[in-house]
Amino acid sequence: MSLRSEQGRLAEDQALGFLQQAGLKLIARNFHSRYGEIDLIMEDGRTLVFVEVRYRSSDRYGSAEESVNHRKQARLVLTAASFLKEKRLNRPTRFDVAALSPGPEGLSVAWIKGAFQSE
Repeated sequence: MSLRSEQGRLAEDQALGFLQQAGLKLIARNFHSRYGEIDLIMEDGRTLVFVEVRYRSSDRYGSAEESVNHRKQARLVLTAASFLKEKRLNRPTRFDVAALSPGPEGLSVAWIKGAFQSE
């Protein structure tokens, strides 16, 4: 496993723990479709939450939040639609971003609820 994928896995684990402490339930992890991958699929009440986890060691090339550009958002929306179709689900959905960066006490998590909408 490369250092980058190891950091990504650690960031994902951290985000998962953070979101579970906030009351969300894990439904699926690393769901793949031909359009891409969704890091975490969680449940917040009746709402299915598709979470993109982003880690940045510095803001030199933009923040973790900014790295979820329109192209990435479009791929996430298509992948989410693929998940809903495959599982035959018809529920409210939301797209969140968990942006992680180094902080004084380890990784800090910025949770952006409803970071973007599906068109």
